[in-house]
Amino acid sequence: METAESIDLPVENKRKWRQTQMRYPKNLSEHGTIGFVAPSFGCATEPYHTAFLNAQKKFREMGHPLDLGPNCYADCGIGISNTPEACGRELTEYYCSDKNEVLISCGGGELMCETLDAVDFEQIRAAVPKWYMGYSDNTNMTYLLATLCDTASIYGPCAAAFGMEPWHPSLSDAYALLRGQKHTVNGYDLWEKESLKDAEHPLVPYHVTEQRILHVFPEPTEALTVQGRLIGGCVDCLVNLLGTTYDKTTGFVEKYKNDGMIWFLESCDLNVMAIRRAVWQMKHAGWFSHVKAFLIGRPAVYGQELMGLDQYHAVWDLLKDYGVPVVMDVDIGHLAPMMPLVCGSYATVQVNGNDISVKMEYL
Repeated sequence: METAESIDLPVENKRKWRQTQMRYPKNLSEHGTIGFVAPSFGCATEPYHTAFLNAQKKFREMGHPLDLGPNCYADCGIGISNTPEACGRELTEYYCSDKNEVLISCGGGELMCETLDAVDFEQIRAAVPKWYMGYSDNTNMTYLLATLCDTASIYGPCAAAFGMEPWHPSLSDAYALLRGQKHTVNGYDLWEKESLKDAEHPLVPYHVTEQRILHVFPEPTEALTVQGRLIGGCVDCLVNLLGTTYDKTTGFVEKYKNDGMIWFLESCDLNVMAIRRAVWQMKHAGWFSHVKAFLIGRPAVYGQELMGLDQYHAVWDLLKDYGVPVVMDVDIGHLAPMMPLVCGSYATVQVNGNDISVKMEYL
């Protein structure tokens, strides 16, 4: 049967063919204003304060005016920059504002989930869509923009990372996504096992020393190509949302079942046992219906083994029943660098040995 992918159609015609409901923001213009918000941690302490200041300097030198939210330097909240009410209000107002073209989160944190009751998702859903970029605790926004508001977002670096000198290619990729200058990202040759960034060295680049080695289950006999709609984020946050009033995941995957889902998942604080429990919970909640593939980032507990369980069996043992590729140790998440991914986009993932590319179409 002919599909939109099997014939050469312009993107807009593909959108009509698919009758998709996903909304895609306009690109950051050449001199467009970049907004910053802090719904999780702000840039109040080192090395983040100095790095954020340098990021602002770099963006201004690139021709972008800036629009800073009131919590960007705040440090009076518990696990976030300010009170949940103040953080939720800032996020809603700056997303719906016409004074900035895109939003970049100041940082990750611990309790962004508590801000959600103060975020007006109805107002956000009715607003002109704009790019929101962040990762880790920002899953509470990037994931919900897609699943609650049918609005694409970017799971990518937070503001302070853009202060490094010089930029790692992953930062250039994230900026290029915001500008609409590229739609395909590739894995990076080396990754960072131990960061050199600290209060005395706030601008150092990623300390990349480890070779990227992908582990694909089941082991492929040839190059792998898979297509589907990208969805995911930080497992710590996702499993926390599961079963709450904000969990509309099963409805989302059913709505886009003709595309199939490519889940991208990574973890921060979870040990390998907790990762396995989280995967079990998401699996039994029906989240993985219509799955086409899994992209699993290097966990922050990379290399950990507990009672004979390692990071690979924590995931593969539970996901093998789906009969789809599970690609592990992908450049996603807390062990830099990370490929910025458009959550909600229609993706073509290609894996050949240790090389991976993700082409994202706005369908």
